[in-house]
Order: sequence, then C-alpha cells, then structure tokens
Amino acid sequence: MSTADADTTAPLTARQEDILRAVVRSHIESGQPVGSKHIAGSGGLDWASSTIRNELHRLEEMGYLDHPHTSAGRVPTEAGYRYYVDELLPREPLPSTGTDLQRTLGADVAHVEVDQTLRRLADAISEVTDLLGVVTGPPVASATVRHVEVLLLQPQIVTVVVITSTGDVTKRLFAFDRPVDPGVADWAAAFLNERVQGRAVGSRSLASRLADPSLGPTERAFLEAIMPALTDMQEDRAMYMSGQARVLTDARRGEITEIDGLMRALEERYALLAVLRGALDGSRTYLRIGSELPTDLSGVSIVAAGYGPPRGNLGAVSLIGPVRMDYALAIATVREASRALSAYVEDVYG
Repeated sequence: MSTADADTTAPLTARQEDILRAVVRSHIESGQPVGSKHIAGSGGLDWASSTIRNELHRLEEMGYLDHPHTSAGRVPTEAGYRYYVDELLPREPLPSTGTDLQRTLGADVAHVEVDQTLRRLADAISEVTDLLGVVTGPPVASATVRHVEVLLLQPQIVTVVVITSTGDVTKRLFAFDRPVDPGVADWAAAFLNERVQGRAVGSRSLASRLADPSLGPTERAFLEAIMPALTDMQEDRAMYMSGQARVLTDARRGEITEIDGLMRALEERYALLAVLRGALDGSRTYLRIGSELPTDLSGVSIVAAGYGPPRGNLGAVSLIGPVRMDYALAIATVREASRALSAYVEDVYG
C-alpha cells in the first residue's frame, strides 16, 4: 500500500504508535512479518496479546500495516514507514554511525583530489549502512561539447550520447510515439556536431545554434525532442557510487520491486540526479519512500542531504536501498556525512 492509499485522517493513539514502532523496528531487523506474541514478548509493552492483536488489525485497516497471506504477522506499508520517520523517529536520539566520517575524508586537503574524496565518502557511507552510497559533485559549468552521437536503439527509442571536453559521457533515452526514420537520426548527429562542438554545455547559445528556419517540420520536431540532452547538461553532475553489490545481492533483490528500473536509473543517471536535486533545496534531510519516487525508483527508498558552504549547496550525499531499510541509521549517516563534507569543501574552496 502506498502512502497516498492510507487513511491517515484519524490520529494514532499512544498505544498504536508504540505498536507501530515495534513492528517497524522488528521487521527492519529481521525481514519477517511481526505477530502479536512477538511484540508482547519483546519487552517494554505491558499489554495482552489479544489487545495487541486488535491494535494490529486497526493499524492494518488504517493502511499502516499489511498482512501477508502466508503469515499471521504484519509488515509495515509505505505509509507505516512514512509515519515512523515523520512522527516517531524525531522523538528518539539517532544512533551513532560507528565511524568518524570527518577522518575518513582525510586531513591532507591539499594533496587529495576532490573526486577522490567524494568517491571515498561514497565508499564509507555504503559500508556503514550496507546500502548504496551516492555522492554528487558540483554541476558541470565550464565543459564544452566535444562530440554527439544519436543512436536508434529501437524503432521508437533513441539515445543521445554527449562527450564533453572534460571526458564526461552522458546518455539520455528518448521515446517517440512513432518509429523514427534512421536517416533522420543520422542527419541529426551530423547536424548537432556541426552546430554545437566547442560550445559550453547547457548554455543558452546552444538552443539558438540549433534554430534553423530552413529545416523541415520532421527535422525540427526531432531536434526539439532530443534537445534536452544538450540544454539540460548544465545541471549534470559527477556521480560517485559505491555498494551496488550490497543492494543487488540475491537476498535483497526480492525486496526491490522495480529492480530493472533501478538499474536504468543508475546507468542513465538523469532520473536519479533529478530526484537528488530535491536534496539541494534547504537544509532538511530529504527522504522519499517507494511510490513517492518516479516509477523507475519506486522500488527503493532514498535518504539524502545537501552539502556545501553556507551560501548554497554544491551537491548531495545519499543512500539508496530497499524500502525495508534502517532509516534511523541512514538519516544519521547522511547528516554526519553532509557536515563532514561541508567542512571539507570550505577548506578546499575557501
């Protein structure tokens, strides 16, 4: 059940909150449905199993818990996790990450490249949480277009590959309602290379360079459709990932319902970068659960925080994993990583 499907109009009682907390914690730890006997015997809750069972049923009716057909226990829904992170976690102290991320970044700022530092941090946060760590760098601003390829993957699917002067390679897929003429794709590649080579990525001049009144309606419509591959690149960012093997193990694949979508998002990057852009706005921790994310990412949860000097965020530190993740540890980790990386970039950029 998605967050939007839950009946959250009625507030939870203190007892219901305690039971929901117990179910979420137990399920995060074990991955198994949680029954009333387990909750009653776990300590701290002085209610009979029958009372707990009635409350579990009520929480299920409200949309916070689900009841797998093969088990007598309950598991949290996305709405249950959302209530947990919004209402229950803020009342508790966050756990220690068990590592000094400031020390992980290293003190020898002058002799370590920034990209090495970001990669090292992605490794560290992934190891701490057993999740996929993703750190985005500052946006590409000074690169120019070196080469463009327009490839027809399927009759209605086109990929545009852009290689920049800094060696970065970006790929974007575009879907069309009708089959694309292979000749149009070949023409577009030649036209783009003639018009935009040497131009700054994402600059406004790119759009004007592509405007040609002599073009026919087919060519003009095709260029307009694929133009974002060039004009949106100013927001493109280097992305450092670590922990794919941790998240994509056989044991965890079953917990990620849109595994193919996740793989596409990691490969193409644009959908993920668009989501992480939300972490750059403000200073709060950015957290999205399952269906709150675009379709390709709807099988996972993302916890992220921006980093940078006080005048504005430069990038984001994020963790990606199954909806059944240790949210408390993930939040604590991205917050600590954000603070450590913000201090680091202050030293680097002054």
